[in-house]
Amino acid sequence: MKNDAQNTTEPRVSKDCAVLLIHGFTGSPTAMEPWAQALSRQGFDTAVPLLPGHGTKWQDMITNTYSQWIDATEQAFDELARTHKTVFVAGLSMGGALALHLATRRNVAGVSLVNPGLIVDSPLAPYTPWLKHVVRSVAPISNDIAKRGVDEGAYPRTPIAAVAQLHALFAQTRARLELVTAPVQLFRSTVDNVVSDASVRELVGGLTPGTLAEHHQLLHSKHVATLDYDAAQIFQESGRFFSQHSTGEQRQTHRQAGRHV
Repeated sequence: MKNDAQNTTEPRVSKDCAVLLIHGFTGSPTAMEPWAQALSRQGFDTAVPLLPGHGTKWQDMITNTYSQWIDATEQAFDELARTHKTVFVAGLSMGGALALHLATRRNVAGVSLVNPGLIVDSPLAPYTPWLKHVVRSVAPISNDIAKRGVDEGAYPRTPIAAVAQLHALFAQTRARLELVTAPVQLFRSTVDNVVSDASVRELVGGLTPGTLAEHHQLLHSKHVATLDYDAAQIFQESGRFFSQHSTGEQRQTHRQAGRHV
């Protein structure tokens, strides 16, 4: 797959820096691999783990708990941290919530988020622990991409049991947002049919003032923006962001250098 960011002029960074990239709910590393490839060209080592219950068949998600997703991201981070001095985290959709949760439990150098989810917008979400016994699955909201012919590799059905776990993960992450001290970069699509602005409001309101260092609007992409028209913007700006925060001194002073794009 051709990557629009392949000609980026961002300076290369030390191989002491790595980025963990986390995919979304019912999705797969497919949505993150172009981002990882672009960051690799900029000098970062990268890892794109497959979350438990994903990448096989949707029925495999039924028995998963959100703690397994958390454990998987922590294990992947720890593996990178054993060989790299500085580790950043990037997340799409549910992967954004997992990235934020990780930043409250590990020494994350910085967080880059693309349309992060913190609210399950359906009014039925609180009842999913009981609804799962009545309705096994529902139609998915997948491939919310403006660019035609692009497939994110998501499941064709969404298990209600997994939605219950997603709802619980979001609630726990919202409660921990004030514990995030790493600088946060946010990319937000102007049209998103999966994650509403309620999640953005929770993010902005829950983070300690100054932690949200950058907020970029994506004018030409939908939810899976890492595979959409604004992908090159995400790849370039996140690489710059990580490069700027690749030293301890820069991380300590990020609150005085916040910017809104």
